[in-house]
Amino acid sequence: MALELQAVSRVVKGQMHIAPTTLTLEKGTMNVLLGPTLSGKTSLMRLMAGLDVPTSGRLMWHGQDVTGVRVQDRKVAMVYQQFINYPGLSVYDNIASPLRLMGKPKAEVDRAVRETAEMLKLTPMLDRKPLELSGGQQQRCALARALVKGAGLVLLDEPLANLDYKLREELRAEIPRIFEESGAIFVYATTEPEEALLLGGNTATLWEGRVTQFGPTPQVYRQPADATTARVFSDPPMNFVSCVKDGNRVNFGSHANAPADGTFAGLPDGRYTAGFRANHLHLNTHSGHAVEFRCTLGVSEITGSETFLHLTHGSDRWVGLVHGVHDLQPGSEVSLWLDPVHVYLFDAEGRLAAPAAYAAAA
Repeated sequence: MALELQAVSRVVKGQMHIAPTTLTLEKGTMNVLLGPTLSGKTSLMRLMAGLDVPTSGRLMWHGQDVTGVRVQDRKVAMVYQQFINYPGLSVYDNIASPLRLMGKPKAEVDRAVRETAEMLKLTPMLDRKPLELSGGQQQRCALARALVKGAGLVLLDEPLANLDYKLREELRAEIPRIFEESGAIFVYATTEPEEALLLGGNTATLWEGRVTQFGPTPQVYRQPADATTARVFSDPPMNFVSCVKDGNRVNFGSHANAPADGTFAGLPDGRYTAGFRANHLHLNTHSGHAVEFRCTLGVSEITGSETFLHLTHGSDRWVGLVHGVHDLQPGSEVSLWLDPVHVYLFDAEGRLAAPAAYAAAA
């Protein structure tokens, strides 16, 4: 059982919302749509659900063309970031409502509701009204109502965005378990790379309505196909700086250079763009080959155990994430150190020319 998108696109009033996209989502897989706001995640989900009709391309379900099939006639469930429950009904009746609309026998409804409630740890709350539940419990109720239908495709559109941190952590841990028990195809939209890594499965990165890469989540994170994917799958976004590979050295300017060994050794000489994540910058050298960058500090943000540094390096703006509390003065010059094993190189078209050494070895 699989959902196939075959060159599916969506154009609205002459504007491309979804560029032609080809994806295959297999039964029993968790698939994350990762991208910033307005990157096309919800638009792609609506096409998968049948809420919108593609401008071109086809959607195949079990090998059958369902491009023009109404959402009501598909085995699809969708959960949004808002808690969409019936406030006047009990949790039991909320979960039972789609089955009753389908005309299922009372005994079948009762069995399905209780099994689904047990899966989502809602059994003690079946007699309560949604407003008597916590935010996480309300979202679990909405999720139970989606799962009880036995849908083969479950779409979760940023379902944890409106929850506080503690509730988000609670449900993040539970969703993979729920997913494994249901056996459906799950599609989960998020703006947060950390959430994609926690959920695992496969990840499709989106940028301006285009899927830039799709594959196993750790692989997409460690070996982004291009600079755009690397930017999307980094929080804060990946830092970039121009560099030149010249013989056995990679020169970053301002006397900063590193050996062109490891994954860089076989590259042709020429100009590249180096990329590295915020957490790989350090205030102290951590290796004999670490490269020193002298930057100007804009603002520092102390989170408690870590400090975000907003930096200017020449014409580039970077963000560093360093361990510990550092009370640094805005406008001051600071030296940041970067181990070359964490550096990716991208060619003039933005395509990955050499993965970071640590990622290639993983």
